[in-house]
Amino acid sequence: MKVVLASSFVPFVNGGARFIVEWLEEKLREHGHEVERFYLPFLETPHDMMAQIAAFRLIDLAGSSDRLIAFRPPAYVIPHPNKVLWFIHHIRAYYDMWDTEHGGRPDTPGAQALRRALIEADTQAIGEAKAVYTNSQVVADRLKRFNDIDASPLYPPIYQPERFRHDGYGDEIVVVCRVERHKRQEMLIEAMQHVRTGVKLRLCGMASNADYGFAVEHRIRELGLEDRVIFDNRWITEEEKVERLAPALAVAYLPHDEDSYGYPSLEAAHAGKGVLTTTDSGGVLELVEHGRNGLVCEPEPEALAEAMDRLYADKAFAARCGTENQVRLRELNIEWDHVVQALTT
Repeated sequence: MKVVLASSFVPFVNGGARFIVEWLEEKLREHGHEVERFYLPFLETPHDMMAQIAAFRLIDLAGSSDRLIAFRPPAYVIPHPNKVLWFIHHIRAYYDMWDTEHGGRPDTPGAQALRRALIEADTQAIGEAKAVYTNSQVVADRLKRFNDIDASPLYPPIYQPERFRHDGYGDEIVVVCRVERHKRQEMLIEAMQHVRTGVKLRLCGMASNADYGFAVEHRIRELGLEDRVIFDNRWITEEEKVERLAPALAVAYLPHDEDSYGYPSLEAAHAGKGVLTTTDSGGVLELVEHGRNGLVCEPEPEALAEAMDRLYADKAFAARCGTENQVRLRELNIEWDHVVQALTT
């Protein structure tokens, strides 16, 4: 089958939305399909957002491919008679974040009209698909709520999971992800003021805003935690990631209302580690079950500190969480053969 993978991207910004396309391309080729990856830039700027979406709508890929698989908005507006969606997220500022502090849009008649136009366009274009899959139940629920469209979760695996290994349980809670306010590394730093054991925290990643990265470094110094909090303020290599996770005590990942469980949670599972997260982390809770393959805390520094101390003091419990995290992957059928079959049937 000739398959086009269509998505959008923000120039000079890398991350999971690109990885999912690139990794799927390789797996489709391994299964004998011809694949073309098709990216177009897209910026969520109110003054020309609908014009950008209209440009996507004018693209004709029907004659050049047997199937179109679309991902990030607004790639799914591209018309095709055999279109399947692996839907990653809405343009959330106009959906679930509209009435929140994270929306960032003025509630004016013009903004409201733009929101209505966007939802109408999305509903029509997504409704054209032969099948709609999402990266989590959270996103499937949003599609039903806002667009009245049914979708099934198709959980994304990670690339080459066999490269991860397990070297026991040391004293570090490891965090490997972008350093952003909504990823809440600062809350973990605050928690380290309250720990009573020898547990340590290692933060690996870089901020899209350099000033915020400097603020995180300043906060560590301000609290006098330099000896217990290591901040590797850069993008570590994949090889370094394996080396950091292998001896870790556990992995922490506590984004606010995340769309999915996040690759850090999967990497933890493949390295045999449990996950520390919070009750408001969104899709992460589809993977992590409290007391089984990790700990789910209230989003408060004191609660996180208590959980970190528990993992440090009870290494047998930390080990059970790591083992059960691998079992959880199998329960949710998070593997590439399942993904390829779903998207090409």
